[in-house]
Amino acid sequence: MTADVWLPIPPDEIEGLPKGPQYLFWDGGDDGEQEYPGDPADCAFYVVPYMRPAALAVRPMPLMRSVRVVQTLSAGTDNVEPGLGRLPAGVRLCNARGVHEASTAELALALVLSSLRGVPGFTRAQDRGEWRGGSFYPALADKSVLIVGYGAIGAAIEDRLAPFELARVARVARSGRATVRGPVQPLTDLPALLPRADVVILSTPLTQATRGLVDAGFLARMKDGALLVNVARGPVVDTEALLAELEKGRLTAALDVTDPEPLPRDHPLWHAPGVLITPHVGGPTSAFRPRAERLLVGQLTRFVNGEPLINVVRTTGAGREPAPGTAGA
Repeated sequence: MTADVWLPIPPDEIEGLPKGPQYLFWDGGDDGEQEYPGDPADCAFYVVPYMRPAALAVRPMPLMRSVRVVQTLSAGTDNVEPGLGRLPAGVRLCNARGVHEASTAELALALVLSSLRGVPGFTRAQDRGEWRGGSFYPALADKSVLIVGYGAIGAAIEDRLAPFELARVARVARSGRATVRGPVQPLTDLPALLPRADVVILSTPLTQATRGLVDAGFLARMKDGALLVNVARGPVVDTEALLAELEKGRLTAALDVTDPEPLPRDHPLWHAPGVLITPHVGGPTSAFRPRAERLLVGQLTRFVNGEPLINVVRTTGAGREPAPGTAGA
């Protein structure tokens, strides 16, 4: 049986791939109808197409009877979770830790600064040729920031916040631990932390525990005038509960991800007061391609040589959830 590797990047464009496997290109196609490049039953290493619908990502998986590794090019793995139950036991699911941290953290910082300093309003005023000066806007300096989901992306966000003279940074993950920057507190501490935060940044993975985490109770505990930033996954936030707070003017929000997504043209979230929306662009930057290629070359070299893989977040049949704090692009 041929040991095929399915790649969503043409293999002749990736320098350094190890010899041995047969590399086949498949990214699903723009219309989602691209034919399979070979028999899915012969695929041993499946690299999931990036920025494609979840239904497309999992479509060949039930036919992959010999697959041993499923590698995403996203930080989160929720897009392939529906297909894992139909794979053989022992298949390793790996995420793209190391690829998206910088880009997602850059966007998180841009969303915070743009929202606090009123940049969306200035942009709309520029379109109308209006000079809108003479007002004071919130600074990031002296603010208290809470990062919910303190994995690789959460740590990268704090790295970029460090020069901004914050009053305090609090960190939350599924379980508490110590880091070089300070303690990470467990999710159970959120009720006590939320009322103290001026800015709450979500970078948690989407799991059963975090789906709907930001509900009416969570939002009610946030202080008046606080900013919610979501660079995680849309379903982490209860959209209706958030809309209620935005329409009251009590909170503001900056969202790179929404629920539903894409956000329909007539959805009220587009026009809610105090909200800035970007269309899930945390990951797709110029930094993506070279970092993704380095990850694939490294992983495939380990695979071919029989060495342990990195970024393993789950093994089918083992009942594990994705590692904490690895959400984002």
